[in-house]
Amino acid sequence: MQFIDLKAQYAALRGEINANIQAVLDSAQFIGGPQVKQLEQELADFVGRKHCITCANGTDALQIAYMVAGVGEGDAVFCPDMTFISSTEPAKMFGATSVFCDITKDTYTLCPESLEKQIKAVLAQGKLKPKAVVAVDILGNPCDYDTIAPICEKYGLTLIEDAAQAFGASNKGRKCCSFGYIATTSFFPAKPLGCYGDGGAIFTDDDAAADVIRSLCVHGKGPGGKYDNIRVGMNSRLDTIQAAVLLPKLKALRSYEIDRRQEVAGRYNAAFCKDFTVPFVAEGCVSAWAQAETHWAQYAILAKDTQTRDRVIAHLKEKNIPNMIYYPTPQHALPVFKAEPHYGETYANANDYCARTLSLPMHPYMDAAQQQTVIDAVREAL
Repeated sequence: MQFIDLKAQYAALRGEINANIQAVLDSAQFIGGPQVKQLEQELADFVGRKHCITCANGTDALQIAYMVAGVGEGDAVFCPDMTFISSTEPAKMFGATSVFCDITKDTYTLCPESLEKQIKAVLAQGKLKPKAVVAVDILGNPCDYDTIAPICEKYGLTLIEDAAQAFGASNKGRKCCSFGYIATTSFFPAKPLGCYGDGGAIFTDDDAAADVIRSLCVHGKGPGGKYDNIRVGMNSRLDTIQAAVLLPKLKALRSYEIDRRQEVAGRYNAAFCKDFTVPFVAEGCVSAWAQAETHWAQYAILAKDTQTRDRVIAHLKEKNIPNMIYYPTPQHALPVFKAEPHYGETYANANDYCARTLSLPMHPYMDAAQQQTVIDAVREAL
């Protein structure tokens, strides 16, 4: 059994993927081939954005977003306490400070109340300048942008949406990656839309920002091209072969994969709702169950306590059933961030989530029989 069955997906899409890869090999346009521009246009259309610029990976996408936002020394960047470090590490790279906020108790996304409290605390202290908010659509669940966006406007902060775990999800009819001044996603193979290596994308509606993003992706190129360097940039591009792989995968995601993830999540919810806290999807959303409309990238349950969670993990290991913890340690407790100020925030929800969370196999090619094997094994451990 696979945690995310990329082999099953490839078997379903083999013809199109192989043909697309062969076309790239035949053309020898390995960098900047027409498939890249085609993918960028299809991604922008799917999300509902004016611009999509692909890049080498999701971490580069976030770093570029920070650069466009002008994050630097003395700035405060507000981030959820429960995320992967790629959401937060660019702040440290640019000399800024990550100010962590608690998560909501139900969707596990950035808590608007904690966000505003932390902003006020930073302003009151007067040592850092509030600069940006990185809202992470965690586990496929979109953030509460109806509340977060006005907070950013109120305090003059740039809103960056990190939708690496939620591509395909939506909130009240708007797709993830359509929120914020800049949005980013990742095409790491395990993501809802994944390539066969690394890849990422950046979205914006601002023409000037799009020009800067394209420049930063190619060593700070200017109007004269890559030898006309007008700023310090980086080398971050999506290879043509990866774009060729993503095109049929995007079609499958749009056609049926999101619906199938919902079906898998529904079966899990029905099986575990009495013994675990099952994922909550806010009204008007669809999850990518990567992850509202949520698009489940990962399917995470909360056990009643750490001991129960660990007992289930041990039993699943005996049964050779893959499982993961996303994430075992909140950001504020990581050694790299031990010196960051907390401003009195206790991170009660993030600490509780990390102590009890467990993610089970989840993908759109998981049949009911496979899933029942997982369900039975979890129940045996209780």
